[in-house]
Amino acid sequence: MPTFAYRILPPRSDFVAGMTDAEAATMGAHFGFLQDLESDGRVIFVGRCDNGDWGLGMFEFADEAEALEILARDPAVASGLMRMELRAFSVVIERRGSTAG
Repeated sequence: MPTFAYRILPPRSDFVAGMTDAEAATMGAHFGFLQDLESDGRVIFVGRCDNGDWGLGMFEFADEAEALEILARDPAVASGLMRMELRAFSVVIERRGSTAG
């Protein structure tokens, strides 16, 4: 199944440290959305930079259209809080013994 890199970018540099209550609620819904994708077997990994500059996820979808349709429903993106970048991604080298790929 094709792999896609999903990067989300926050609205400002101090986002993690200075989230409003409404933004924190949206990010909670975002986390739940990602957990649902993991339950569906689509997540390879998800994480964020320690300084909060951006988040990155690797997912499997049938094609780019499906990836865009599903990831556009991420509450952080759908609400306009975060900006999304999506790219088809091919793993070239991975850690030995990994079950991915």
